[in-house]
Amino acid sequence: MSEEHSPMSPLSPWLGRQLARLQQHAGHALLLQGPSGLGHYALSLALAQVWLCHRPKSDGTPMACGECPSCHSISVRTHPDLRVLMPETDMLTLAWPLDESAQKDIDDKKRKPSREIRVDAARDLITFTQRTASGERGKVVLIYPADRMNGITANTLLKTLEEPSGDTRFILATEAPHLLLPTIRSRCVSHALEAPSAQEAAQWLKSQGLSGPAADVLLRAAGGRPEEALRMSELGWTPERWLGLPKALRAGHTAPLQDLSGSELIEVLQKVCHDQLSHRVGASPRFFEPAALAPHASLRALSDWSVSLKHRARSADHPYQPGLMLEALVSQAQQALMAQD
Repeated sequence: MSEEHSPMSPLSPWLGRQLARLQQHAGHALLLQGPSGLGHYALSLALAQVWLCHRPKSDGTPMACGECPSCHSISVRTHPDLRVLMPETDMLTLAWPLDESAQKDIDDKKRKPSREIRVDAARDLITFTQRTASGERGKVVLIYPADRMNGITANTLLKTLEEPSGDTRFILATEAPHLLLPTIRSRCVSHALEAPSAQEAAQWLKSQGLSGPAADVLLRAAGGRPEEALRMSELGWTPERWLGLPKALRAGHTAPLQDLSGSELIEVLQKVCHDQLSHRVGASPRFFEPAALAPHASLRALSDWSVSLKHRARSADHPYQPGLMLEALVSQAQQALMAQD
């Protein structure tokens, strides 16, 4: 289990500062929002732990004590006063148990785990909020990613979100707040997740064993998000592999993109496309050094490629044949990058 997924892992300094402020939040519904890679899940779970902890620490960065029965229950995913509402795919990835009926359906191969937050889970959640808390710290509901609620699920929760029982607090977290119903957003107090400074990010990456040119290149590749830079390093991205990617795509090579999931593949290609477009119009690229990019790629071809990737992103994780999908996307990238105006 990675640091982001582990319930009791120390928070990064910038998340710790935000936790110190948010633990005093007095409202019943909090919406954490911001770009990916800023620690939505880690901060949400840490806040839930502090709210439920019997002996929360107050010296320095606030944290749950990690030792009381409440903290132990969260660490083994059995806390009776914490309900996590996620797509089943995320529940399984993050080691949260599904209810017996859903788990049996999946085990019996009657259906695949849902990528959306199911309305049945929302209805069970309403029952949870109406029960009396087992402890004196009230109840907490964590909804992540909140944008995975479809219209039916979101509307099912509206009344409960607006007027929960007196001891229930909600934490919603999303990288795409624009996909939430306005009626959901209006019932929450929003907090925009903060990114660390470049110096703070570099210091943290060094403490995690990533420093020097590799840290600089991967931090840029990750758009300045240090957790994402560390994840890229763990997935095998090196400065040479990353900086050589645009050239490899121009040559039609698929090797640098092997073993990526559909959504990861689309995200990487979107970064190349973004920087090629920026470079083509004289703006500074965000993810690559200018020397890595093609100097005279067709603006029209790049624009068409960008639109196509946006459409592809909507179905990136559908069960396509991975090899064929990779070849098709690399062929499209090669055509866009080699086209001339």
